[in-house]
Amino acid sequence: MRLVRMIANLGYGSRREVAMMFREGRVTDADGEVLYADDKREHAEIRLDGEPLDPPQGLCLVLNKPAGVTCSTRDTGRLVHELLPERFALRNPKLSTVGRLDRETTGLLLLTDDGALLHRIISPRSRIAKVYEAELAEDLRGDEVGTFASGNLMLESEQTPLLPAELEALAPRKARLTLHEGRYHQARRMFAAVGNHVLHLHRVAIGGLTLDGLEEGAWRTLDPGGIQRVFAAETEQE
Repeated sequence: MRLVRMIANLGYGSRREVAMMFREGRVTDADGEVLYADDKREHAEIRLDGEPLDPPQGLCLVLNKPAGVTCSTRDTGRLVHELLPERFALRNPKLSTVGRLDRETTGLLLLTDDGALLHRIISPRSRIAKVYEAELAEDLRGDEVGTFASGNLMLESEQTPLLPAELEALAPRKARLTLHEGRYHQARRMFAAVGNHVLHLHRVAIGGLTLDGLEEGAWRTLDPGGIQRVFAAETEQE
């Protein structure tokens, strides 16, 4: 029953439901030969209703998150998992977001069922660059670049200053901000600390990985090369 367990863990159904798929002849190899539950085949050779299976454990997705979507499985309103195939929510191990974007922040979001990969990306020691574009309520004054880069900026209710961050003005009320840590609502709170307000926030990159033309609400799987791009600009802790 190894194949039954494997397919069930991918979220295609309960073990009983997947066993029925075998009895109905819906599980085949790449040549169309019907498989049985006790057959032995490599993951890449198996087809369900003629289609290849989803990737095995170690799945990593990049998603272009729209506004109004929550990175949670329990909150009310529209949830990020609703943008994915329904079976993805049933995978075992669970498919989780790598960190979070708040409900109204858009852009690049990673999801994975690889716990080690998730923790490597979000670990404070990794200092992987996260790049945002912000539309602001007020014109930039000009001193924000130095303030954000100083390593001395303190956020309200925080006990330690922020790591240096890079700010590039794109227009009087638009800026690109590169962070190397992930505190709660950090980008919005940083602009608030210098007397401005973020009207819209969009994440464009994590490390060396970008959306690369991915449309809003769409997603794609990352191959090992894509995952490595996440770490391409990793900053080692001194």
